[in-house]
Amino acid sequence: MAFLNSIFGKKKEEDLTDKIFQEESFDVKDIIAPPYIGVLQDHIKLGERFAKSFFVFSYPRYLNTGWFSPVIDLSTPMDISFFIHPVSSELILKKLRKKVTEVSSEILEREEKGLIRDPALETAYKDIETLRDNLMTAQEKMFRLGLYITVYENSEKELRDTELTLRSIFESRLIYIKPALFKQKEGFISTSPYGMDLIEVHTPMDTAPLSTCFPFICFDLSSNEGILYGVNRHNNSLVLFDRFSLENANMVVFAKSGAGKSFAIKLEILRYLMQGVDCIIVDPENEYEYLADAVGGAFLKISLTSPNHLNPFDLPLPGPDDNPEDVLRSNVINLVGLLRIMLGGLSAEEDSVLDEALTQTYAIRDITPQSDPATWAQNTPLMSDFQEVLESMTGTESLVKRIGKFTKGTFSDFFNQQSNIKMDKSFVVFGIRDMEDSLRPIALYIIMRYIWNIVRSNLKKRILVIDEAWWLMQTEDGASFLFGLAKRGRKYWLGVTTITQNVADFAGSAYGKAIITNSSLQFLMKQSTADIEAVQQTFNLTEQEKYLLIDAAVGEGLFFAGRKHVYLAVVASPTESNIITTNPQEVAIKREAKRKIEQAQN
Repeated sequence: MAFLNSIFGKKKEEDLTDKIFQEESFDVKDIIAPPYIGVLQDHIKLGERFAKSFFVFSYPRYLNTGWFSPVIDLSTPMDISFFIHPVSSELILKKLRKKVTEVSSEILEREEKGLIRDPALETAYKDIETLRDNLMTAQEKMFRLGLYITVYENSEKELRDTELTLRSIFESRLIYIKPALFKQKEGFISTSPYGMDLIEVHTPMDTAPLSTCFPFICFDLSSNEGILYGVNRHNNSLVLFDRFSLENANMVVFAKSGAGKSFAIKLEILRYLMQGVDCIIVDPENEYEYLADAVGGAFLKISLTSPNHLNPFDLPLPGPDDNPEDVLRSNVINLVGLLRIMLGGLSAEEDSVLDEALTQTYAIRDITPQSDPATWAQNTPLMSDFQEVLESMTGTESLVKRIGKFTKGTFSDFFNQQSNIKMDKSFVVFGIRDMEDSLRPIALYIIMRYIWNIVRSNLKKRILVIDEAWWLMQTEDGASFLFGLAKRGRKYWLGVTTITQNVADFAGSAYGKAIITNSSLQFLMKQSTADIEAVQQTFNLTEQEKYLLIDAAVGEGLFFAGRKHVYLAVVASPTESNIITTNPQEVAIKREAKRKIEQAQN
């Protein structure tokens, strides 16, 4: 017996040892569960996050369709639950019969006493009778609606701020919410996908107002005027829009390489050309050349060896409402900005010297506020004239040396020539691919000044497309000029489209942010994961929209027009696609065919 006891005793010790050193079971619940859950009277703490639940307890007499969409569109993460409990029509009819008797008797009693009529009682009587009729004819059914919301934030302060936002949205529509005090746990469970209504705060509602609570509302961008931009992927409706119908016709396009942004812009240009709108393109890769040939436009190659010249000293022709002195002064200020880029920066003294030298350069050519503006184009000075004026001034030796490379040698073929181009066609492309990279920001500035002078001189509906706009954003003066163009273009019937790959190119600049805010149209196409956070912050996107842009197919993206935005797919007919394609293989085939045709003609 003692022997058996010793054996069983050893076995118990071994079992106890095994239990001590046995590893605890670890499953998926331990992975997804928060490290800490604290339930307080007005919120719940989930690890490092805070959650707060609310319920809606009061609605107005009328509810408009889509009244809940502003809450859905908030960038704040939240869970929303709708609990819709059907109610027997017979039970409701009995209660309504009793209620209508009470209301009608009160109305009669007031009439017998000679009291002034009560509009609230009369309205209630009409509403009850209308509801009774609809219930009797099965046009309506009655329900009890419970609407609960749980929001998630990183701090208690953010919770309070979100609560104020929710209250302002709801109360502007005469809808009132309350936090689920001492029922935060029940509120959290009620908004989780358990299908459990633990708060049980319900409001009676018939079918018509209940249908307005549907949270997913798709915007339609369709009008009787404008062009077809594409198809709304939410509901397959056509996006027909006129960019000139907004407060300004400016547009910004952001997309990674290969997302289809050039295809989309070419398609827009082609369709606006058919409506008689002039289009001007600043093309850094000469990819609009084939489109210019197809529509009978002008393709102007801009480089140091190109026969096409632009004189930086060109002046716009003052309009009937323009003051010649203001036009001349504005042109001098813009020229100082150009020279600041050309000369690699200026000191305060050099800045003032250049201002005076430019004024003298124009005055020598009889271009003054008192002279006839009609003669300005015939007397336009050159860069060499400006250098001569600088040489005649004291303390300008450094400026003369730096400006010399633009008046002599290879650079002079571009910077020291009179303008010899014309913008007499509806479609004009400035191709700057062959311009040296170091001179490209300067060339862009000169081209933009020339275009701006034409726009100011001749009022006409135009679209200006600046592809790879980050080249101009590299310098503060270039960014400032582009912002001024986007801001003032509306007065001259000009819509400016800026295209770039990286939102950081714009968001990192004060002028870039201003250009985005001054653009009524915004088109966000496929984004890289490295840039998506900046895109989300800049355009206040929801998490769903963020992932839509990451996974977007070629030619698809979020299209913003004013306060509305849709998920757009760009569509083109086979003929349009053949004209505007940017596929390298297709472009190579077209160029080879064009070369053979030219050889045959020769």
